[in-house]
Amino acid sequence: MTDIAPGIEIARYAAFTTDPAGGNPAGVVLAAAGLADLVMLAIAAEVGYSETAFVIDGDDTARRYRVRYFSPLVEVPFCGHATVATAVAIAGRIGPGPLVFDTKAGEIAVDTRIDGSATLTSVATRSRQVKPTELAAALAALRWSAADLHPDFPPRVAFGGVDHLIVPAVSRQRLAELDYGFTELADVMNAAGWTTVHLFWPENADRFHARDPFPVGGVVEDPATGAAAAAFGGYLRDLGRIDRPTRLTVHQGVDMGRPSELRIDVDPVDPRVRVTGHAVPIN
Repeated sequence: MTDIAPGIEIARYAAFTTDPAGGNPAGVVLAAAGLADLVMLAIAAEVGYSETAFVIDGDDTARRYRVRYFSPLVEVPFCGHATVATAVAIAGRIGPGPLVFDTKAGEIAVDTRIDGSATLTSVATRSRQVKPTELAAALAALRWSAADLHPDFPPRVAFGGVDHLIVPAVSRQRLAELDYGFTELADVMNAAGWTTVHLFWPENADRFHARDPFPVGGVVEDPATGAAAAAFGGYLRDLGRIDRPTRLTVHQGVDMGRPSELRIDVDPVDPRVRVTGHAVPIN
């Protein structure tokens, strides 16, 4: 329950984990019909997680729902971890199987399973080169230099429902030492229209470690970011790193003490990316 909108129930889930103490927490409001935007924003701020999902309306028979996502500061068109959490919550009520979410980013198909996992299929992904001025401003806010960038992967801007700056770290240690300017990076991201900065280090060809600052949402860092994972899969495809249907694993949240695992399926001929993870209730 919430004092902001009496009678509205808020479920809390940890996504991309099987441990309530791990993953990325998300708020889920399954009955949000009629709530004003400012009320949803206030509820998200009260919950305090990086995102809270609101099911505005839906049809259990058709298994189709309209969903909106709010961070403590702003509405975002799409959020991966809150999608997984919401899908698992709905499946717990009506049974596992396919669902469709209508979001501001587009139609998102989600397959739910009896084991509490879900696979979302993103909208078509794409990526572009990052402007030198954008990259320089972002690196300055991150307190990184060009020497901190991995030589085998170029920084790019990638889209998987929202835009993310993709930045390759030269080492796992550099990733672990993240200490950025919150206000400075938020200003850069707001000017560029980025939702997160997806910092990653490649352990090998199919296993990656990531961190995602999210200051534009009022949150220092996401422990798991499904939208960024989708964008990252598209980024690798656009670089020519995917020559056959491939499953990748992203480990995130470890440095925050909330370990998360995101499984990404990328096909070289399909611009959409599939992101899989579990979600469990937070008591």
